[in-house]
Amino acid sequence: MAVTPPDSQLHLWDTVTSLIRSAQETNVDPLHWALQLRLTLVSAGISLPSPDLAQFLVSHIFWENHTPLSWKLLEKSITVNIVPPLLVLALLSPRVIPNRKPHPAAYRLYMELLKRHAFSFMPLIRGSEYQKTMNYIDDSLHLSEIFGVQDQEPGSILLLFIFSIVWQLVDASLDEEGLLDLTSNKRSKWPSRSHDMEIDGLENPVKRNENYDVLEKANTEMAIELIQEFMQNKVTSRIFHLASQNMPRHWEDFSQRFRVLATKSVAVRNSKHINQEALTQLASHTRKFLERDSKTIPRGEFHAIVSSGSKLALTSQYHGSSESALWLPIDLFFEDIMDGTQAAAASAVENLTGLVKALQAANSTTWHDAFLALWLAALRLVQRERDPIEGPVPRTDTFLCVLLSVTPLAIANIIEEEESQWIEQSASSPSNQWKEKKGKCRQGLVNSLQQLGDYESLLTPPLSVQSVANQAAAKAVVFISGTANGNGYYENTSMNESPSGCSGNMRHLIVEACISRNLLDTAAYLWPGFVVGGTNQVPQGIAGNISCWSLVMKGSPLTPSLTNSLITTPASSLAEIEKMYEVATTGSEDEKIAAASILCGASLFRGWSIQEHVIIFIVTLLSPPAPADISGSYSHLISSAPFLNVLLVGISPIDCVQIFSLHGVVPLLAGALMPICEAFGSGIPDITWTLPTGEVISSHAVFSTAFTLLLRLWRFDHPPLDYVLGDVPPVGPQPNPEYLLLVRNCRLECFGKSPKDRMARRRFSKVIDISVDPIFMDSFPRLKQWYRQHQECMASILSELKTGSPVHHIVDSLLSMMFKKANKGGSQSLTPSSGNSSLSTSGVDDSSDQLKLPAWDILEAAPFVLDAALTACAHGSLSPRELATGLKILADFLPATLGTMVSYFSSEVTRGLWKPVSMNGTDWPSPAANLASVEQQIEKILAATGVDVPRLPADGISAATLPLPLAALVSLTITYKLDKATERFLVLVGPALDSLAAACPWPCMPIVTSLWTQKVKRWSDFLIFSASRTVFHHNSDAVIQLLRSCFTCTLGLTPTSQLCSYGGVGALLGHGFGSRYSGGISTAAPGILYIKVHRSIRDVMFLTEEILSLLMFSVKSIATRELPIEQAEQLKKTKDGSRYGIGQVSLSLAMTRVKLAASLGASLVWISGGLNLVQALIKETLPSWFISVHGEEDDELGGMVPMLRGYALAYFAILSSAFAWGVDSSLPASKRRPRVLWLHLEFLVSALEGKISLGCDWATWQAYVTGFVSLMVQCTPAWVLEVDVEVIKRLSKSLRQWNEQDLALALLCAGGIGTMGAATELIVETCHQL
Repeated sequence: MAVTPPDSQLHLWDTVTSLIRSAQETNVDPLHWALQLRLTLVSAGISLPSPDLAQFLVSHIFWENHTPLSWKLLEKSITVNIVPPLLVLALLSPRVIPNRKPHPAAYRLYMELLKRHAFSFMPLIRGSEYQKTMNYIDDSLHLSEIFGVQDQEPGSILLLFIFSIVWQLVDASLDEEGLLDLTSNKRSKWPSRSHDMEIDGLENPVKRNENYDVLEKANTEMAIELIQEFMQNKVTSRIFHLASQNMPRHWEDFSQRFRVLATKSVAVRNSKHINQEALTQLASHTRKFLERDSKTIPRGEFHAIVSSGSKLALTSQYHGSSESALWLPIDLFFEDIMDGTQAAAASAVENLTGLVKALQAANSTTWHDAFLALWLAALRLVQRERDPIEGPVPRTDTFLCVLLSVTPLAIANIIEEEESQWIEQSASSPSNQWKEKKGKCRQGLVNSLQQLGDYESLLTPPLSVQSVANQAAAKAVVFISGTANGNGYYENTSMNESPSGCSGNMRHLIVEACISRNLLDTAAYLWPGFVVGGTNQVPQGIAGNISCWSLVMKGSPLTPSLTNSLITTPASSLAEIEKMYEVATTGSEDEKIAAASILCGASLFRGWSIQEHVIIFIVTLLSPPAPADISGSYSHLISSAPFLNVLLVGISPIDCVQIFSLHGVVPLLAGALMPICEAFGSGIPDITWTLPTGEVISSHAVFSTAFTLLLRLWRFDHPPLDYVLGDVPPVGPQPNPEYLLLVRNCRLECFGKSPKDRMARRRFSKVIDISVDPIFMDSFPRLKQWYRQHQECMASILSELKTGSPVHHIVDSLLSMMFKKANKGGSQSLTPSSGNSSLSTSGVDDSSDQLKLPAWDILEAAPFVLDAALTACAHGSLSPRELATGLKILADFLPATLGTMVSYFSSEVTRGLWKPVSMNGTDWPSPAANLASVEQQIEKILAATGVDVPRLPADGISAATLPLPLAALVSLTITYKLDKATERFLVLVGPALDSLAAACPWPCMPIVTSLWTQKVKRWSDFLIFSASRTVFHHNSDAVIQLLRSCFTCTLGLTPTSQLCSYGGVGALLGHGFGSRYSGGISTAAPGILYIKVHRSIRDVMFLTEEILSLLMFSVKSIATRELPIEQAEQLKKTKDGSRYGIGQVSLSLAMTRVKLAASLGASLVWISGGLNLVQALIKETLPSWFISVHGEEDDELGGMVPMLRGYALAYFAILSSAFAWGVDSSLPASKRRPRVLWLHLEFLVSALEGKISLGCDWATWQAYVTGFVSLMVQCTPAWVLEVDVEVIKRLSKSLRQWNEQDLALALLCAGGIGTMGAATELIVETCHQL
């Protein structure tokens, strides 16, 4: 492209032209000519090297003045630095490469120039005309347009230029050998040859001869040599790696062409100068080779030790603080999700997926190691449940759900995410390069399960599932024996009987769960050692038995005996569940009820392979579609009352609700329950239905079951103490009906839009059609009205009740019903404290017609009824026994009123308006029989934490009191019989009673516990353990001491304690509740205790500072134990962690334990407060800690403690953030990551630039910054892409001032297109300094 010089420079360019012509005529020495031209330009005030001159020379020479001397003059112009060499090459490329056929000598000379000057980057970057030169290059080759790069920084253009030059050489070489047809696009991206050449060139226009052919072949060989040199050069290889990171699609296209050239080129095979094997290997693994060659972060003291390998030193169940303990966040997560007091709105599967990905990245391990650690953590969870305590808590079925359903689904998510990326990239890629990635995670799963057989102590199944494990082993034997194909046993054999001769373990169940989800194939049955014993015959006990589910699939009717078998036998395939769903939707009324019972049976609780499908089917059945001919206000749900009742009762047990919660279906279930509550609570109960069992139900029964189930899905039982003045509100969103609907709507609206979701949909049944229409509280006016009243009740005292209003009449009727026996002695006036009206129960008609009211109306009146009853008891008008009896009558009449009792009594206790009552055994039940014993046992449970339990005074037993509302509630609960009929209602009141008693002053909780242990002695361990948590609710110092115990036990820093001396997961979580006894009293490990306690802590915000302080204290303790002074002195004298000598082992061990301490701290912060607490840590706690002065400490270890503290803080911050945000953008919380991360990096940069004064030790600060950036670049590179480009550049500049060149470069390389230019320039500068 010709350049028109400005008018002021026309004379200068005329002079240059004259010099060129003079040189050609006189055959002057090119070097002398170039020097003369340089003097002319300098005297004219031209800045050198001159981009304008390069443009002028190339335009003048090609092709009108194209002679051998012209090339010499051009080359000497580059040599004496009067023209930029890269610009000359850029200007020559579109002129020479397309014309290499008619001008092979010119092509040869062009490549010679490339070889000599294409790697001269440093003078260009440091030159004054750098920006102008790169703009010329971009204008000449249109690089920004071709590659679609909007960033036109000079460094970015430099990268594009180098990439384009090599790409042009590759395409030209392919074209020369006719190999372009083998590429994906079958044509060159660049002009590879001229189609209209009429200019006489360097060669005479004679007929092509053998010399031309020889020169062309030599040119092709030289071009390939140049390509290889570019790919292996220390500067350009790193630049290519940068291009592969930021332009993956262009890189795939280029790589595919490069592979074709390396593997198909005749010139490569015949060349004596090209190593075909090396070039082929380079082409086959281009990106991997460049990554290896372009490592930007040295394995210094931090990276060599913290990330010193991916081998997982997993030991037995009783392992210490080895590298296996670095996976203990998974163990803590499993224990936390097993808390049965709260149904989580989030999916445990999704959270576990993000957790495993975060740990795999942070620990720099293979997926084999990550999956093995995951399986072992899940197995440890089940083993800790081998001897469970009795109580209203999730049982073995729920723990097995985590192992055999939640864990395989999390692994399926990870595998599908990898393979969905492959599908997406393959669709947009012109090559099949991404096929190399397929199966990496899947193979890791196979390897982990094969190695899992080495952990026999963890594989022993609980007694309740031993027969199921035996059946799984028998299934493998049947498959191997070949009888599956010959006799059909494999498909139709009954596995209900425990087969003799087949001893199964938990690995057999795990493999079955993975095979059923297509994570494995049946080749797993052939693994060495998977089947023990002979495999030549079918195990006895299964031959000839036909599965009951096979009968259903063959069309057998649902007889009572077959139905009972199906209820107790879990389905084994999705097809069987789909068949039952079909019966539930299209069968007769009796068949529908039978199908509902079957779906809520063993298939729900132990159908681990199809559990998620059963749950979705049940939720769908709870929302039957309205008939097309329905009209008016009548709800179509009413006619399905028996069917819905069976479903509702079937999913009400504790385990069932917990299983729904683990699978993240709570929001969907809430959306299905609300229409049922609205419909059955709005009508008069004048219709009854008789179930097949003979039980008669009304709309009140259906409503109560649905309503109490709905209340259990959010923190309804949480007392309002957290909201009163002086307390800190809980961290994060508090689940309520509106929140659950919001989550439901968002999930359904977003699901299926990402490639990962599209792959996940393949697992779901095709027969289900879930409505994705949003649901809002406005659709349920009566529910919304009740919820508003509930909030008002918790916030303030009841408003005055108007005499003669409809609610007034309902209150009268309910009071008359409740206290009918008490009224036989005469008229009695019950006056609510909220009003002046006297509600007399005398003369009120309590006939059944009077009480046939909609359930919502009764719930509206219930607070006033309770207020009147409580007031009467306080004034002596009602005895405590009569009050408890009346409350029981009301709860039996409409069990849904238990919810109102919980909210009303909790609110009244909070307001503190009622005088305490004496639990003396006369008026109220007495705890005297075992109160002292309960207190003693609580003390022993807490002994390991050093927490003091408040002691009762000498006369404390006789003076034991409770607030009147709490006394009324506990008196009501102990009147219930413990059976299945009342369990679904007691599980609502039980947690509420526990929370309310814990919120009251000591010793309210021991009193309540004493009363309940008198009633249910077998629950003593559970009740006393729950009571021990009360101390932490009231005492922040107790929480700190418990946290300290967690750190010391996990790290093995308490050598005097036999329990904690080994450290690790076993010390933190123990091996089951009954594994630790002290004087015959079962205690709990500190980690288990904290998991149960943290939800009771009012102010969790203080935890970040305390955990941070404990982390710093632990680091010093670790350093003192692991680094003797004489070794520390040697470490202090070295600069590189790879040369630590005899101290290397000790420092490596210390760093592993420091990493474990940080991992524990991160887990505790995340579990305690979730996303909001983690963000508070990053935004507030850490900056405040660095700014604060912590005082000088005597460091006998030569400065190693401050350094270790900095690295611990870096890992602590990264891991906490990764738990909350995820390492990528798959979690919804990741949307809040960019802002918080930007704030933190802005703080780092400002401090590095001197804008913020620091109070911490400088070594700690330096270790933190380098560690945090290193971990972010290596483990969470997706985060860097979200940070403002200018912040990244400023941080990189500050790191370079610390002489952290490689780390600064790594940061820029991870910054994406926005920092690509700066990264390119830094690559050049860094390699120039080597």
